[in-house]
Amino acid sequence: MADTGRWMLWTLAVHLYMLQGGALTVTMSESNLEVLRGDAVTLPCSFFTSSPLTKLNVIWTLAPFSNPENPTQVIVYDHGQVMDSPSFTGRVGFTGIPRSADMVLNDTRESDAGVYRCMVHNPPETTELGVGELTLTVLSPPSLPVCQWDGDIADGGSVTLSCSVAEGIPTPEIEWSKLNPEEIPLPVSMDGDMSGFAQIVNVSSQTSGLYRCSASNALGTEHCYVNLSIYSTPDAPSGILQGALLTLSMSLVLLALLLLVTWLHRTGQDGRWRQRKEDDEYNEIPYTPSLIKRSFV
Repeated sequence: MADTGRWMLWTLAVHLYMLQGGALTVTMSESNLEVLRGDAVTLPCSFFTSSPLTKLNVIWTLAPFSNPENPTQVIVYDHGQVMDSPSFTGRVGFTGIPRSADMVLNDTRESDAGVYRCMVHNPPETTELGVGELTLTVLSPPSLPVCQWDGDIADGGSVTLSCSVAEGIPTPEIEWSKLNPEEIPLPVSMDGDMSGFAQIVNVSSQTSGLYRCSASNALGTEHCYVNLSIYSTPDAPSGILQGALLTLSMSLVLLALLLLVTWLHRTGQDGRWRQRKEDDEYNEIPYTPSLIKRSFV
């Protein structure tokens, strides 16, 4: 019974091969794969051929999302020899060669994301390559965002809070919130895929406080913070009070000038009076009896 089953499978394989005109076939059991950055992933690629595998040639290439027009070679199996690209050395290898072209990729990076092609050639069976494709997405949590503010922090001014993140797949969602005295979400406008800003107009003392930016995707959330201190100018006095203050200030200035002039005037008179007194005392001849007697001798 087991022999009959194997014979039927062999017959089916031969008929399929004959229907395909002897062409080598490549099958990808997955068309899309996802892997968390830093983890390992196996990219499946199986093929069918009726020729000996002594001249088997397998090439894996990558067209990265960042530069799809320039695919790069990842790893090659050629006549029993394995060669990998310098950028993948130590991170890539075959798992079942020569019976399978499955490739394992270790320590995945965001730059590994893109479209992978598995190309198999096994002369002399056919001169055409068997080709299969799959898309690999490398997921990563958001990196630590960068927060900053710009604008006028005086009463009535306008402030812009901006937040940007360098990494994250899927693309992180940006949110802004005021944290105290209670958490209040703020409307966010996106500036590209990886940054967002919140606009605060007509700021006042109530605007002061701690603000938080959150960058989130399915793999995690990261935060950064901005502390705003709004400068409040004192209220301007009313017109009447302002006039009274101005009048009082001028009166005080005039009074001070009057006192200064009076003091200078009195100081000048006292000085002249003392000078005259000193002069009179100097010119006066003292009268003594002895002096009179000698004058008549």
